[in-house]
Amino acid sequence: MKGCRQALLLSSSNCHGYSFLEFAKQEISYFLKKNGVSQLIFVPYAQNDYDGYTKYVREVIDTWGFKVTGLHTYSDPMNAIKAAKAIFVGGGNTFLLLKKLYENNLVNLIREEVLTGNLVYIGSSAGTNVATKSIHTTNDMPIVYPPSFDAIGIVPFNINPHYIDHLEIENHKGETRDQRINEFIEMPHANLVLGLREGGILHVDGDSLVLKGVAGAVVFKKTESKTEYPVGTDISFLLNN
Repeated sequence: MKGCRQALLLSSSNCHGYSFLEFAKQEISYFLKKNGVSQLIFVPYAQNDYDGYTKYVREVIDTWGFKVTGLHTYSDPMNAIKAAKAIFVGGGNTFLLLKKLYENNLVNLIREEVLTGNLVYIGSSAGTNVATKSIHTTNDMPIVYPPSFDAIGIVPFNINPHYIDHLEIENHKGETRDQRINEFIEMPHANLVLGLREGGILHVDGDSLVLKGVAGAVVFKKTESKTEYPVGTDISFLLNN
């Protein structure tokens, strides 16, 4: 859809009860076909084994009828992105991913290409984190230091992928995910955070934002209690924050 931002933002590529990406197969396939995409570039920068990671993703998505190539196989990543119709930014370590995107001068380029409708974006986990306002709400350890925490900005708020609000261990006395997110919300540079549950997908279609997948999300705002939104909810109002 030319001139209209198009993105699918997944909490993760893995979801309990499903094989790799299986829970999102229908959404991804429809999304790519709707946008006339038959080939997509996979961005493996969130992990170190680019060849192995790309092969793992290719073996799944190729069976759906789409051709996958790794961005690392192109001698000029910027020109590859400019020529591409769609990219899939995989999960791993968010700090590592963002650092590599900055090193290749891809952050601003991807933002411009997506917001002008020239590039379709799919992100999962770390790939979803870097599609947001900043990576302040990632769950990952800062194993490297990117030049900025500012991210691509396809959506104007932060996301916490893999969001959980229950404790796996009953005797756990440390901070909960909610406490960590609320610590961020108190900062002057924070606006809101969407906690995307495992199996949740955000579908961005121009100025429309709808929750899809097999799980919903919660929204944290300053001075407000968190709000739960189930699958199927139109949360387009978040794009205006």
